[in-house]
Amino acid sequence: MMTKLSVNINKIATIRNARGGNYPNLVQVAKDVQLFGAQGITIHPRPDERHIKYQDAYDLKEVVVTEYNIEGNPIPKFMDMVLQIKPTQVTLVPDGIDAITSNAGWDTIKHQYFLSEVISEFKRNGIRTSIFVDPSLDRVEGAFAVGADRIELYTEDFAKAYSSGNRNTIIPYAACAERANQLGLGVNAGHDLSLENIEFFAKNIPHLAEVSIGHALISEALYKGLQPTIAAYLSKLA
Repeated sequence: MMTKLSVNINKIATIRNARGGNYPNLVQVAKDVQLFGAQGITIHPRPDERHIKYQDAYDLKEVVVTEYNIEGNPIPKFMDMVLQIKPTQVTLVPDGIDAITSNAGWDTIKHQYFLSEVISEFKRNGIRTSIFVDPSLDRVEGAFAVGADRIELYTEDFAKAYSSGNRNTIIPYAACAERANQLGLGVNAGHDLSLENIEFFAKNIPHLAEVSIGHALISEALYKGLQPTIAAYLSKLA
């Protein structure tokens, strides 16, 4: 099974917002990303709307014909939006209001009751749920206990270690993916994955259904172009 590529387009919104107006056009970029072969679009709106705006999430619903993944902390405003849009997948991320980017996975044991309630509401509405987790077997088992459909492995530690030549950091990720599969959970991954490390990661993580990549992909596209960059990722994931 080929791992699907979901392109996070937050950085396109960041560029647009820097000058106001609607250039680059986020909706058109989403159309192009899918045309170029990506199997999904990811967005991560935050309360201050510093990149993706809540209206963007509604606008994209009309043009995403692949998989639509909305990430975020399930505060009431976020939950209301997701329940109205009904994307393919919602990925729950425990980021703080002032976080520059996601920096940790859920403690699925400590927050078991809260996550169970949130996930039950999304699943009642036919939305696939994924929980952002660190590579810990306990957290994976906690994700199963709260009723999630998938986990998303938080890969920053892997990416940092890989860039310094340490390949052993992959071991807990592989173990967590295997345990998730045993429990019937799908396996996603994301954060700091790039053309440099994606092939090694994908080849060593069993049952990897989907990767969500934004910052690195958009940065690499500044040099290579968007279509060739997406093609390069798809080649490494094949």
